[in-house]
Amino acid sequence: MASNPPAACCASGFKHEGAPTGELKNIDGVNTYIAYPKDKNPEKAVIFVADIFGIYVNAQLLADEFANNGYLTIIPDIFQNDQISLSDMQSGKADLPAWLPNHQPANVEPVIESTIKYARETLGVKKIGAVGYCFGGKYVCRNLKPGQIDVGYTAHPSFVTHEELGAIKGPLSIAAAETDSIFTTQLRHESEETLIKAAQPWQINLFSGVSHGFAVRADLSDPKQKWAKEQAFCQAVAWFNQYL
Repeated sequence: MASNPPAACCASGFKHEGAPTGELKNIDGVNTYIAYPKDKNPEKAVIFVADIFGIYVNAQLLADEFANNGYLTIIPDIFQNDQISLSDMQSGKADLPAWLPNHQPANVEPVIESTIKYARETLGVKKIGAVGYCFGGKYVCRNLKPGQIDVGYTAHPSFVTHEELGAIKGPLSIAAAETDSIFTTQLRHESEETLIKAAQPWQINLFSGVSHGFAVRADLSDPKQKWAKEQAFCQAVAWFNQYL
Protein backbone atom coordinates (compact mmCIF):
# COMPACT_ATOMS: atom_id res chain seq x y z
CA MET A 1 0.00 0.00 0.00
CA ALA A 2 1.13 3.53 -0.80
CA SER A 3 -1.60 4.61 1.63
CA ASN A 4 -3.77 2.62 4.02
CA PRO A 5 -7.53 2.01 3.70
CA PRO A 6 -9.92 4.66 5.03
CA ALA A 7 -10.34 4.62 8.80
CA ALA A 8 -12.17 6.53 11.51
CA CYS A 9 -10.20 9.72 10.81
CA CYS A 10 -11.74 9.80 7.32
CA ALA A 11 -15.14 10.32 8.92
CA SER A 12 -14.18 13.19 11.20
CA GLY A 13 -13.74 16.89 10.68
CA PHE A 14 -15.65 20.16 10.50
CA LYS A 15 -18.45 21.38 8.29
CA HIS A 16 -17.62 24.72 6.69
CA GLU A 17 -19.87 27.73 6.31
CA GLY A 18 -20.69 29.39 3.03
CA ALA A 19 -23.06 29.47 0.07
CA PRO A 20 -21.90 27.45 -2.97
CA THR A 21 -22.26 29.34 -6.25
CA GLY A 22 -22.16 26.47 -8.75
CA GLU A 23 -25.06 24.39 -10.01
CA LEU A 24 -26.28 20.84 -9.52
CA LYS A 25 -27.10 18.92 -12.69
CA ASN A 26 -28.02 15.37 -13.59
CA ILE A 27 -25.58 14.14 -16.21
CA ASP A 28 -26.28 10.70 -17.63
CA GLY A 29 -27.98 9.69 -14.40
CA VAL A 30 -25.23 11.02 -12.14
CA ASN A 31 -25.81 13.99 -9.83
CA THR A 32 -23.03 16.46 -10.57
CA TYR A 33 -21.95 19.79 -9.14
CA ILE A 34 -20.37 22.19 -11.64
CA ALA A 35 -18.57 25.40 -10.69
CA TYR A 36 -17.98 27.75 -13.61
CA PRO A 37 -15.12 30.21 -14.08
CA LYS A 38 -15.75 33.57 -15.73
CA ASP A 39 -14.98 31.92 -19.06
CA LYS A 40 -17.79 29.36 -19.22
CA ASN A 41 -16.21 27.57 -22.18
CA PRO A 42 -12.71 26.85 -20.94
CA GLU A 43 -10.35 24.40 -22.57
CA LYS A 44 -9.18 23.15 -19.17
CA ALA A 45 -11.21 21.58 -16.38
CA VAL A 46 -10.72 19.98 -12.98
CA ILE A 47 -12.58 16.86 -11.90
CA PHE A 48 -13.05 16.88 -8.15
CA VAL A 49 -13.09 13.36 -6.66
CA ALA A 50 -14.55 13.81 -3.22
CA ASP A 51 -13.99 12.29 0.19
CA ILE A 52 -16.58 9.93 1.66
CA PHE A 53 -19.08 12.77 2.17
CA GLY A 54 -19.50 13.27 -1.57
CA ILE A 55 -21.10 16.48 -2.81
CA TYR A 56 -21.41 18.61 0.32
CA VAL A 57 -20.69 22.19 1.28
CA ASN A 58 -16.97 21.76 2.02
CA ALA A 59 -16.35 20.19 -1.37
CA GLN A 60 -18.59 22.67 -3.18
CA LEU A 61 -16.81 25.67 -1.67
CA LEU A 62 -13.45 24.25 -2.73
CA ALA A 63 -14.80 23.63 -6.23
CA ASP A 64 -15.98 27.24 -6.35
CA GLU A 65 -12.46 28.37 -5.45
CA PHE A 66 -10.93 26.32 -8.25
CA ALA A 67 -13.43 27.98 -10.59
CA ASN A 68 -12.44 31.40 -9.22
CA ASN A 69 -8.91 30.51 -10.29
CA GLY A 70 -10.04 29.84 -13.85
CA TYR A 71 -10.80 26.11 -13.84
CA LEU A 72 -14.21 24.68 -14.70
CA THR A 73 -14.66 22.24 -11.82
CA ILE A 74 -16.88 19.16 -11.80
CA ILE A 75 -17.80 17.05 -8.76
CA PRO A 76 -19.54 13.83 -9.82
CA ASP A 77 -21.50 11.87 -7.23
CA ILE A 78 -19.19 8.86 -7.17
CA PHE A 79 -21.29 7.31 -4.39
CA GLN A 80 -24.62 7.47 -6.26
CA ASN A 81 -26.45 9.10 -3.34
CA ASP A 82 -24.94 6.71 -0.79
CA GLN A 83 -22.34 9.02 0.75
CA ILE A 84 -21.59 9.11 4.48
CA SER A 85 -23.86 11.73 6.04
CA LEU A 86 -22.57 14.82 7.80
CA SER A 87 -24.69 13.90 10.81
CA ASP A 88 -22.75 10.64 11.08
CA MET A 89 -19.50 12.62 10.91
CA GLN A 90 -20.65 14.96 13.64
CA SER A 91 -21.93 12.13 15.86
CA GLY A 92 -19.03 9.77 15.18
CA LYS A 93 -21.41 7.03 14.03
CA ALA A 94 -20.12 6.47 10.49
CA ASP A 95 -19.83 2.73 9.83
CA LEU A 96 -17.05 2.56 7.23
CA PRO A 97 -16.59 -1.24 7.26
CA ALA A 98 -20.25 -1.68 6.30
CA TRP A 99 -20.18 1.13 3.73
CA LEU A 100 -16.93 0.46 1.87
CA PRO A 101 -17.83 -2.83 0.13
CA ASN A 102 -20.42 -1.01 -1.98
CA HIS A 103 -17.90 1.63 -3.11
CA GLN A 104 -15.09 -0.30 -4.72
CA PRO A 105 -13.42 0.54 -8.07
CA ALA A 106 -16.10 -1.45 -9.93
CA ASN A 107 -18.69 0.97 -8.51
CA VAL A 108 -16.70 4.19 -8.73
CA GLU A 109 -14.75 3.91 -11.99
CA PRO A 110 -17.79 4.05 -14.32
CA VAL A 111 -18.74 7.42 -12.81
CA ILE A 112 -15.21 8.77 -13.25
CA GLU A 113 -15.10 7.53 -16.83
CA SER A 114 -18.47 9.05 -17.72
CA THR A 115 -17.43 12.38 -16.17
CA ILE A 116 -14.22 12.45 -18.20
CA LYS A 117 -16.22 11.64 -21.33
CA TYR A 118 -18.71 14.43 -20.56
CA ALA A 119 -15.93 16.95 -20.04
CA ARG A 120 -14.08 16.03 -23.21
CA GLU A 121 -16.93 15.28 -25.61
CA THR A 122 -19.82 17.45 -24.42
CA LEU A 123 -17.99 20.42 -22.93
CA GLY A 124 -15.08 20.33 -25.38
CA VAL A 125 -12.42 20.36 -22.67
CA LYS A 126 -8.97 19.62 -24.06
CA LYS A 127 -7.00 19.10 -20.83
CA ILE A 128 -8.26 17.67 -17.56
CA GLY A 129 -6.80 17.97 -14.08
CA ALA A 130 -8.16 16.08 -11.12
CA VAL A 131 -8.13 16.61 -7.36
CA GLY A 132 -8.79 13.82 -4.92
CA TYR A 133 -9.34 14.25 -1.20
CA CYS A 134 -8.94 11.20 1.06
CA PHE A 135 -11.04 8.50 -0.69
CA GLY A 136 -10.80 10.38 -3.98
CA GLY A 137 -7.01 10.23 -4.13
CA LYS A 138 -7.07 6.61 -5.27
CA TYR A 139 -9.05 7.49 -8.38
CA VAL A 140 -6.81 10.39 -9.32
CA CYS A 141 -3.87 7.95 -9.38
CA ARG A 142 -5.79 5.21 -11.19
CA ASN A 143 -6.83 7.55 -14.00
CA LEU A 144 -3.70 9.67 -14.37
CA LYS A 145 -2.88 8.54 -17.90
CA PRO A 146 -3.22 9.78 -21.51
CA GLY A 147 -6.77 10.35 -22.68
CA GLN A 148 -8.11 10.35 -19.12
CA ILE A 149 -6.57 12.70 -16.55
CA ASP A 150 -3.61 14.84 -17.61
CA VAL A 151 -2.51 16.28 -14.24
CA GLY A 152 -3.27 15.11 -10.71
CA TYR A 153 -3.36 16.47 -7.16
CA THR A 154 -4.37 14.63 -4.01
CA ALA A 155 -4.49 15.57 -0.36
CA HIS A 156 -4.03 12.88 2.34
CA PRO A 157 -4.91 10.04 -0.05
CA SER A 158 -6.50 6.80 1.11
CA PHE A 159 -6.42 3.28 -0.29
CA VAL A 160 -3.78 3.91 -2.99
CA THR A 161 -1.65 0.88 -3.91
CA HIS A 162 2.00 1.13 -4.92
CA GLU A 163 0.97 -0.41 -8.25
CA GLU A 164 -1.53 2.41 -8.87
CA LEU A 165 0.93 5.07 -7.82
CA GLY A 166 3.73 3.57 -9.89
CA ALA A 167 1.54 3.41 -12.99
CA ILE A 168 0.80 7.15 -13.22
CA LYS A 169 1.56 8.74 -16.57
CA GLY A 170 1.34 12.41 -15.67
CA PRO A 171 2.39 14.99 -13.05
CA LEU A 172 1.16 14.34 -9.51
CA SER A 173 1.21 16.61 -6.46
CA ILE A 174 0.43 15.38 -2.94
CA ALA A 175 -0.42 17.36 0.21
CA ALA A 176 0.34 15.34 3.35
CA ALA A 177 -0.41 15.77 7.05
CA GLU A 178 2.14 15.35 9.81
CA THR A 179 -0.32 13.17 11.74
CA ASP A 180 -1.94 10.58 9.50
CA SER A 181 -2.61 6.92 10.24
CA ILE A 182 -3.47 6.35 6.58
CA PHE A 183 -0.72 8.17 4.68
CA THR A 184 1.88 7.46 7.35
CA THR A 185 5.47 8.68 7.46
CA GLN A 186 6.69 5.27 6.31
CA LEU A 187 4.17 5.06 3.48
CA ARG A 188 4.99 8.61 2.44
CA HIS A 189 8.67 7.73 2.11
CA GLU A 190 7.80 4.53 0.25
CA SER A 191 5.64 6.62 -2.06
CA GLU A 192 8.59 8.89 -2.77
CA GLU A 193 10.56 5.87 -3.99
CA THR A 194 7.62 4.72 -6.08
CA LEU A 195 7.23 8.17 -7.63
CA ILE A 196 10.93 8.39 -8.45
CA LYS A 197 10.66 5.11 -10.34
CA ALA A 198 7.50 6.30 -12.14
CA ALA A 199 9.63 9.08 -13.67
CA GLN A 200 6.83 11.65 -13.81
CA PRO A 201 6.93 15.15 -12.30
CA TRP A 202 5.90 14.87 -8.65
CA GLN A 203 5.72 16.85 -5.44
CA ILE A 204 4.91 16.03 -1.81
CA ASN A 205 4.31 18.90 0.61
CA LEU A 206 4.16 17.99 4.31
CA PHE A 207 2.15 20.22 6.65
CA SER A 208 2.97 20.26 10.36
CA GLY A 209 0.40 20.47 13.12
CA VAL A 210 -2.47 18.99 11.10
CA SER A 211 -4.00 15.55 10.64
CA HIS A 212 -5.70 13.50 7.94
CA GLY A 213 -8.52 15.44 6.27
CA PHE A 214 -7.10 18.91 6.92
CA ALA A 215 -7.26 20.06 3.30
CA VAL A 216 -11.03 19.68 3.13
CA ARG A 217 -12.37 19.33 6.70
CA ALA A 218 -10.09 21.57 8.78
CA ASP A 219 -11.26 23.45 11.85
CA LEU A 220 -11.16 26.94 10.39
CA SER A 221 -11.28 28.51 13.84
CA ASP A 222 -7.77 27.15 14.40
CA PRO A 223 -5.30 29.48 12.62
CA LYS A 224 -2.79 26.67 12.07
CA GLN A 225 -5.35 24.39 10.42
CA LYS A 226 -6.85 27.23 8.40
CA TRP A 227 -3.41 28.24 7.06
CA ALA A 228 -2.53 24.65 6.15
CA LYS A 229 -5.84 24.14 4.34
CA GLU A 230 -5.38 27.35 2.36
CA GLN A 231 -1.77 26.51 1.48
CA ALA A 232 -2.77 23.00 0.34
CA PHE A 233 -5.29 24.62 -1.98
CA CYS A 234 -2.65 27.04 -3.29
CA GLN A 235 -0.40 24.03 -3.87
CA ALA A 236 -3.06 22.47 -6.13
CA VAL A 237 -3.65 25.66 -8.11
CA ALA A 238 0.08 26.27 -8.59
CA TRP A 239 0.48 22.68 -9.81
CA PHE A 240 -2.31 23.07 -12.36
CA ASN A 241 -0.99 26.45 -13.46
CA GLN A 242 2.36 24.82 -14.13
CA TYR A 243 1.32 21.55 -15.77
CA LEU A 244 -2.28 21.74 -16.98
